Amino acid sequence: MSEVKVEQAAIPPISPEADRGPLSAIEEAARQVNICNACRYCEGYCSVFPAITSARTFNEADITQLANLCHNCRGCYYACQYAPPHEFALNLPKALAEVRQESWQDFAFPVSLGQIFHRSGAAVAVLAVLAFAALFALARFVGGIGDATGQGFYTVMSHSVMVAIFTPAFLLPFGALSDIWGALSSAGRMKNLSGGHGEGCNFEDEDRYSNTRRWLHQATMYGFLLCFLSTSSGTVLHYVFDWPAPYPLWSPPKIFGVSGGLLMSVGAFGLAWLKTKADPALGDTRVWGGEMGFVLLLGAVGLSGLLLYGLGSTPLLALLLAVHLGTVLALFLLVPYSKMAHGFYRLAALVRDEQRKRELAV
Repeated sequence: MSEVKVEQAAIPPISPEADRGPLSAIEEAARQVNICNACRYCEGYCSVFPAITSARTFNEADITQLANLCHNCRGCYYACQYAPPHEFALNLPKALAEVRQESWQDFAFPVSLGQIFHRSGAAVAVLAVLAFAALFALARFVGGIGDATGQGFYTVMSHSVMVAIFTPAFLLPFGALSDIWGALSSAGRMKNLSGGHGEGCNFEDEDRYSNTRRWLHQATMYGFLLCFLSTSSGTVLHYVFDWPAPYPLWSPPKIFGVSGGLLMSVGAFGLAWLKTKADPALGDTRVWGGEMGFVLLLGAVGLSGLLLYGLGSTPLLALLLAVHLGTVLALFLLVPYSKMAHGFYRLAALVRDEQRKRELAV
């Protein structure tokens, strides 16, 4: 990584573009971090500012870690005395969002698909869902994918076929990650969306603190985890206890799946609504479409799963199964290009922050 020098007491040129030409995202973030390190007014807002003040110089990896540590609550911007129209022109949420986005998209393959998704996320998500749903629907007429002895949706598509399709799609986006308990605790509580005082952040309204975004994030995250537990418990029941689907309402797959679907639907669609109320200039405007497309797709997974459960005993079973499976497959295959990737990078950033705290305490 290249070294980006950020001296605590030295403030760089006020108008960097006029003096040296346009700065890269890393350089602009480093310029702003430099000023924040000299000011320190926002030190209690979230984990980003204690991490800034614990060092005098930062390399590119440090700036990237700070960017992924930022939860984009925007409280620092609204409190900043150097924000526009001040000549220092600080917009740290936007600067870190741009670095954060680059840190994700640089590892997505193919890069061109990610760029298309960021520009037109909703359109790409809808086309992917429709394409996969159509393939699943047409596959019925090919034969060999259903189970004549099965029940419920297994008569349309057998368990073994589902496993063969979705296991590679589920495993493809995952990389290795590894202190961890502190990071998991912070992520689980969404601590960095509390505004540093427990009243929440002013993400959607400069003059009002609210925990709404924090709660909706938690609903989405825990809903997704419950849905994952539903699938996992169904796998255990199928292979270990020889108990294939469909399952009754009191069974773990249904308890986890229904509660997870409700939480994920409310959380994801709520976050999409909040995003329309927030100031886009405080984030990376280049990828607004991709972020909106992803969160709507996430909500659609939960909603289509609930509809499949509620109407699965009706003639709509085959159509709802095709739509739900198409939505799930589209979600997983778009993970490397979507904001879902931020969970892994942010967890890694939180782990590094816990290490920093422990090193300072020694």
